[in-house]
Amino acid sequence: MPALTLHWFLPTNGDGRQLVGGGHGVGTGSAGAIRPASIEYLTQVARAAEQVGFEAVLTPTGLWCEDAWLTTAMLIARTERLKFLVAFRPGALSPTLAAQQAATYQRHSGGRLLLNIVTGGESFEQRAYGDFLDKDGRYERTDEFLRVVRALWRGETIDLDGKHVHVEGAFLDRLPDPVPPVYFGGSSPIAGEVAAEHSDVYLTWGEPPEQVADKIAWVRRLAAERGRTVRFGIRLHVITRDTAEEAWAQAQSLLSALDEDTIAEVQAGLAQSESVGQRRMRELHGGRHGGDARSLEIAPNLWAGVGLVRGGAGTALVGSHAEVADRIAEYHEIGIDEFVLSGYPHLEEAWWMGEGVMPILRRRGLWEPPAGGGLAEDAPRSVPFAAVRPGR
Repeated sequence: MPALTLHWFLPTNGDGRQLVGGGHGVGTGSAGAIRPASIEYLTQVARAAEQVGFEAVLTPTGLWCEDAWLTTAMLIARTERLKFLVAFRPGALSPTLAAQQAATYQRHSGGRLLLNIVTGGESFEQRAYGDFLDKDGRYERTDEFLRVVRALWRGETIDLDGKHVHVEGAFLDRLPDPVPPVYFGGSSPIAGEVAAEHSDVYLTWGEPPEQVADKIAWVRRLAAERGRTVRFGIRLHVITRDTAEEAWAQAQSLLSALDEDTIAEVQAGLAQSESVGQRRMRELHGGRHGGDARSLEIAPNLWAGVGLVRGGAGTALVGSHAEVADRIAEYHEIGIDEFVLSGYPHLEEAWWMGEGVMPILRRRGLWEPPAGGGLAEDAPRSVPFAAVRPGR
C-alpha cells in the first residue's frame, strides 16, 4: 500500500482549549476565540505543523473564518515547505480567475497549493455571498466550474455556455506548475458524480470504518465508470495522549465544558442543514450524551462528541498514541491515503501528534515525513549529574 499522507488544520476562526463553536454557518455564541486568528498565532500553528512533519494544513472557508486565499498567502513567507489546502467556493468567483489565482499561487509559493472545492451546504450562508442557487444547482455549477478550470490548466482555450457558467475565449497566459490537486467531498448522489468526474482526492468526514469503506467503494465505482482513479482522504479531530486514560479524560473535559442549552441550540440549527454529510454526522450521536464522554464512542477510539457543538467534521480519534496509530492504520487498510487532522488547541495538539503518533506510524512503515520535516528520534540522553558520585 502507498504510504499515507498526514495534514493538519489552520484555525482561522480562532482557537482555544475548549471546542470552538460554529461551523457550517451555525454560530453558537458559546465558545469564544480565546486565541484570535492573528497571523502571529496562525504562524505558530503552521510552523509547528511543518516541523513535526505534516504535509499541508487545511484552511477553511465560510462567513465564520478569515479568507483562506489571503491568509495562506501571508503565511507562505513565514514557512518553508508546508503546503496549504485552501478551501474555496466556486460560486464566489469566476473559474478563469480561480484558475489564474491558483497558477499565481503556485509560482510565488514554489508549488505549495492544494485546493479543496466546497460546493456549499447551507443556502442561507450561500445567499449571504450573493448565491441563490439551490443545492443541486450548486453542484451543477461546480461541475461546470471545474470543467473550465481543468481545461485552462491543460493550456486550452475554452468557450462554455453552460447552465450556470459562461465563459468565452478563456485561457491562461501561464500555467500552474505543478497543477494543484483537487480535494472534494460530499455524500449526496450528485456530489458523488461530481467527485468521480473531477476530484483527485475524495474527502469524507470521520464515520466508522465500515461506513467509510462503503463510501470509498461508491466513489471508486463512479470514477471507474469514467475511466478515472481517485485517492481518498478523511477529516478527523484527534485527542492523543501517553495513555488512553489521559486521552479520555481530555475528551471528558471538553464535553463537561458544554451546557445543554448550547448543545440544543446547535443541534436545532444543524437539523436544518441541507448537507447529507451533516445529517450522517448528527446520526452518529443523536444529540445525546448523558454527560459521559465514553457513551459517545461510536466505534473503537472514535468519539462523536465534537459534533454536539460543531458542524462539519464531528468525530475525533481518542486514545493512546498506539491506539490512534492503530485506528489510522485501520482506515488506511480500507483505502484512506490522506488524513486531515485537527485538535484543540491546534498548536499543542500538533505536537502531541508529532511526538506521539507519527513516530509510531513511521516505525511501522506507514508514513514518511516530507523532506525537511519530522522529528528526529534521538537516542536517549543521559540525565545531567546522574553519574556523578560524591567525592569524585
